[in-house]
Amino acid sequence: MKWLAAALAVVLILLQYRIWVSADGVREVQRLKRAVAAQQQENEQLAERNRQLAADVRDLKTGMQALEERARSDLGMIGSNETFYQVVPPHSGPASPQTRTASAR
Repeated sequence: MKWLAAALAVVLILLQYRIWVSADGVREVQRLKRAVAAQQQENEQLAERNRQLAADVRDLKTGMQALEERARSDLGMIGSNETFYQVVPPHSGPASPQTRTASAR
């Protein structure tokens, strides 16, 4: 009877070792849980991006306002009844020769 109890104790210890220490034990399960959580987060981000792209496609197919906005921003187009004004900031580079000679006097 003592041998049976000893054999069962050894089997129990081996099974516990396999659960807690081996490569396919508890550590692997925790690593897989973290990987699944990271993948789910990435999937949520991609799903949100897909929703935004679908909304853009829907707007471009149905509404002229979105199409005009894209033409203005991406292609620089203006409407037939509009006037285009371009504001150029002043040049902030080195002084021109005329400015240098005037300041040297």
